Amino acid sequence: MLFDFADLDIKARYKLLVSTITPRPIAWVVSQDSNGVLNAAPFSFFNAFAADPPVVGIGIGSHAPGRAKDTRANIRETGEFVVNLVSEEVAQAMNVTAIEFQPEVNELEQAGLTTQPSVRVKPPRIAESPVSMECQLMQIVDLGPNSGLVLGRILVMHVREDAVIDAAKCYVDTPKLKLIGRMHGTGWYARTSDLFEMPRIPVQTWKK
Repeated sequence: MLFDFADLDIKARYKLLVSTITPRPIAWVVSQDSNGVLNAAPFSFFNAFAADPPVVGIGIGSHAPGRAKDTRANIRETGEFVVNLVSEEVAQAMNVTAIEFQPEVNELEQAGLTTQPSVRVKPPRIAESPVSMECQLMQIVDLGPNSGLVLGRILVMHVREDAVIDAAKCYVDTPKLKLIGRMHGTGWYARTSDLFEMPRIPVQTWKK
């Protein structure tokens, strides 16, 4: 079946994207405005894009054309944010922070979450998250009236102590993090506990 995006409206394009590009990691972003008002929200148009410099990218939409979501507005205003990753244990709390509260409502409090001070940026990190990345804004690429791509440089990363195998070698017990990802529709998620190993094939050993 061919779907020509030129013939589809925004809703149809979105449905095709989120139904096929799965699973998607979740950026649970904590930001704050210039007055210190905190905001927390999850975004699944997210991934790592480079290691040198270490860059993450997050696609953040708008409530309406010309009215960016609080997260994007805060990041543009202050240039700082924290990306927290979502484990099975905090999935329900993450879902609470996805509610479209008014800007003055603290989503972290609504979800019963606690915070820890960051070391390089002003927004705090979510204490219950197994991984947190303190980020500095590099660029916001405006993708149109309804969305923007936020590119941030990772300054420091916090990883839960019991998931670090060897700190000197930066070995992390990834399965122990029990991270989740977004799937299709509005409420489907995937666990990362069903794994299989497939080693890379050296070209020297390849035989068709």
